[in-house]
Amino acid sequence: MMTYAKKRSFLFFFVALSSGTVVPFMDAAHAEPIADAQATKAKNKQTKAEAKAAAKKTANNEVVTVTGSRIANPHAKSPTPVSTLTQRDIANQSPTNNLADLVNQLPQFAGSQTPQNSRLALSTGSAGINALNLRNLGAVRSLVLLDGRRTAPSTITGLVDINTLPQQLVKRVDVVTGGASAQYGSDAVAGVTNFVLDKTYTGLKVNADSGISTYGDGVNYSTAIAGGFGFAHNKGHVLLSGDYAHEDGIYSVTRKWNENGNRIIRNPDYTTSNGQPYYIVRGPGGTNNALPGGIINSSTGSVANSLKGIYFGQGGSVNQYNYGSLSTTTTSIGGDYKLADNGRNIGLSPGSDRKNLYGRLSYDVASWMTLYAEGAYNQSEYIYNAGPQYLSAIKLTSDNAYLVDALGADALKNVSSVSVGTTASDMPYRKIDNRRNVQRYTFGGEGNFQMFGKRASWSAYAQYSATRTHEQIYNVMNTSKISKATDAVRNSSGNIVCRSSLTDPGNGCSPINWLGTGVMSSDSINYVLGNPYRDQKFEEIVSGVNLSMTPFATWAGDVSVAVGGEYRDERASGYVPTDYQSGWSVGNFRATNGGYNVKEAYIETEVPLAKGLAFNGAARATDYSTSGYVTTWKVGGTWQPIKDILFRATQSRDVRAPNINELYQGGTSRTTSVLNPWNGETDTVLEMTTGNAKLKPEKANSTVVGSVITPRFIPGFSISVDWFHIKLDDAIQQFYSQDIVNQCYEGKQSFCSAVGKDPTGTRDLYIQASPFNFSKITTSGIDIDASYVLPMRHILPKVGGTLIVHGQASNYLKYVADSGLSPAINTAGDITSGPPKWIYRFSATYSLPSFSVTAIARGISAGNYSNSYVQCTSGCPAYNAYFPTIDRNKVKGTFYFDMNFTYKFKYQDVGNFQVFLNVTNLANSKPVLVPESGLAADSTYSSLLGRTFRGGIRFEL
Repeated sequence: MMTYAKKRSFLFFFVALSSGTVVPFMDAAHAEPIADAQATKAKNKQTKAEAKAAAKKTANNEVVTVTGSRIANPHAKSPTPVSTLTQRDIANQSPTNNLADLVNQLPQFAGSQTPQNSRLALSTGSAGINALNLRNLGAVRSLVLLDGRRTAPSTITGLVDINTLPQQLVKRVDVVTGGASAQYGSDAVAGVTNFVLDKTYTGLKVNADSGISTYGDGVNYSTAIAGGFGFAHNKGHVLLSGDYAHEDGIYSVTRKWNENGNRIIRNPDYTTSNGQPYYIVRGPGGTNNALPGGIINSSTGSVANSLKGIYFGQGGSVNQYNYGSLSTTTTSIGGDYKLADNGRNIGLSPGSDRKNLYGRLSYDVASWMTLYAEGAYNQSEYIYNAGPQYLSAIKLTSDNAYLVDALGADALKNVSSVSVGTTASDMPYRKIDNRRNVQRYTFGGEGNFQMFGKRASWSAYAQYSATRTHEQIYNVMNTSKISKATDAVRNSSGNIVCRSSLTDPGNGCSPINWLGTGVMSSDSINYVLGNPYRDQKFEEIVSGVNLSMTPFATWAGDVSVAVGGEYRDERASGYVPTDYQSGWSVGNFRATNGGYNVKEAYIETEVPLAKGLAFNGAARATDYSTSGYVTTWKVGGTWQPIKDILFRATQSRDVRAPNINELYQGGTSRTTSVLNPWNGETDTVLEMTTGNAKLKPEKANSTVVGSVITPRFIPGFSISVDWFHIKLDDAIQQFYSQDIVNQCYEGKQSFCSAVGKDPTGTRDLYIQASPFNFSKITTSGIDIDASYVLPMRHILPKVGGTLIVHGQASNYLKYVADSGLSPAINTAGDITSGPPKWIYRFSATYSLPSFSVTAIARGISAGNYSNSYVQCTSGCPAYNAYFPTIDRNKVKGTFYFDMNFTYKFKYQDVGNFQVFLNVTNLANSKPVLVPESGLAADSTYSSLLGRTFRGGIRFEL
């Protein structure tokens, strides 16, 4: 601890790297229209004197850095593709009050984590965050920057929650699609997303908005304020912002598309020789082994299963279940399938509250030095309905008092016990409550000066951040108390009590009645349920230095060089009460404790080779305290033979080091399900994951080749096409339950040792899992980006305004995760585990000085439910655990249409006003439906809420 304290003290006095204001080179396909640039300048409403002073300050003091490069040359043509969302795009096209929802519409992002799809992300404490995922390689392999610097992580996995950024000050979002570890270090395997703030903003602006779904739920609202001013003759500048956002949760699913649709079941007619598929998709279907008031799944005695199918309704009424035309031990097609509530009593959208504060102070202490300090604070809370309690094998002995009362002694004469499945509708739903606060403090400096007779730039910064999380699950069953409360008998007085209370009257046990709805006592519910929690703290210290210069020139032009270094230290600590570490149906939290540090140095150069031809190269040396030394590099170049076309290419070696969670996770469990290959049934699983301190860095080889075409004969038009290929070796992944079961079925005993019966008896199986460097991931595809800016007067002389059309699409040709133990499957087009074949987004904006309207079309292509299935109806091959046959495997794609309207006006010269309305999913199109129980829809690429409306006002002085 003393060493760590000294290190921290040293780092706070060590002023380190900052990229300052980031002004990227943008090829024409991504360039902001001139009208937008003028509007941006006009917004600050400076006096002529202030504008002149600000311009002088920018020219003399502000460090210019290209996103994707450390070289301070805004005229360099980057060999790495960069896509940009401008301030105008953000204002006119954001579907919600959360910037991440707009960024995630870009086709380069696939499989990002959002509040919508992170309901059960408990083991990493990341439920509720917005974490960007480039190329579907995982959010941990996509680096997020704020003004070119690393920003505060929000989880122990190192993910940055976009919610924590001061969104009202973001003037541009740059997305680098290509490996960038040589420039930025670990995590930039898939690319970099850089959020650029308007740090010289002068004025005051206020935003307020509110939204609702077409069904009257999902109500949300937000308000934000930001202001900036100069002082001391504009040598100093102060920037402040704050925002608050709220969204009502939707804790049950009433959408018609989720009403017990198709299910995957084993084909009852399948034999090894008849050529029929092993699985079939049928509907309407529902769960039959766990009902709101309980159902008897089996009974033992002189006649086995004599009581099977009896289910209990309101007040304990006794009924006989109709298993329908087809059924398995878990699913019924037809019959009483509608009785199941596990698809209704589940959360569709979390409730959330989040608050942000941000402040920045800068001062020009000399012509070559500007010092600054930044502080940011974020507080958020996300509440989910994790679904009903789910027990499929509650054992009741024949003398159970509630069972005797329900069925009568005569019905139980030849019965030893029964097994009951229930979703326990009398109990409250399992509520997930994730609270998080993130603090970040940055001190730095930057400036420009003369070196080698040319302008040079330096920057430095030191940053400390701390993230504290409180993860709690309410209404979780304690397995020991469940066992005691379930064993209910009558005492000598005829009262129903726990059997354990007969010998220990003071044990506090309250008997529980599983047979019916409206029958459980509040005492029994309070006795068996608890609220496990975990507190975690994650600290990060980052510091670094940057120097960009032009040391010499060749006959073709100036040679640019950037050098620098960085130091990063990360630590995690946590606390879980002993009572909450084991013995619960879900949760069983363990605290994660550990840390590591990394030292890095890099060099980058830009060398002109001939007119229109340039070379770019970078190298970085990195030393991890946990895994040792690695080297990353990047080479690339651009060639512009004529003004109309630019060719670009890069090849890079990138790394990602294991994060603290992967190294030191204390152990966290989750409940899931698997298809049992021995009997074709669905088993419930309690899965426990722990860390692995022996992990080493992942290594990736990335290639990007493309071109940008800006034909002079079509003014305002540009198109870029880039092919990418990424091969990741030693990928850190783990086998999850289904993989482990499949491997065991194939006869691999090392996997069988990880599988056993659930010792608590509340699930069918207990499976242990940990991450290893065993996988290889290969992905490739094509990015297309086209835009056209057309002043309307060019075609209609009397019509003003500008039409801007922008189309982007990514075609994923290949995505293969190869474990080396099972057959590698190309999951491109697999809706459950891979990126869609196509992700696209098109927008068209018509703007006038006082009005603008934007139309957006976006979606994904149709694909398969799972590429591991072999679709066939006859002549099917024999069963294979890796490639089982199924009669229907196709799923539809999505097509969503959005509209955005903005009206601008002035009110008595007080200031500029904008009134806006956004309509998302105008046609109220359904999500991608999948043949699953619970939430039967894809939650990553789909609109679950349906049509939504958001309106508001913006005001600026």
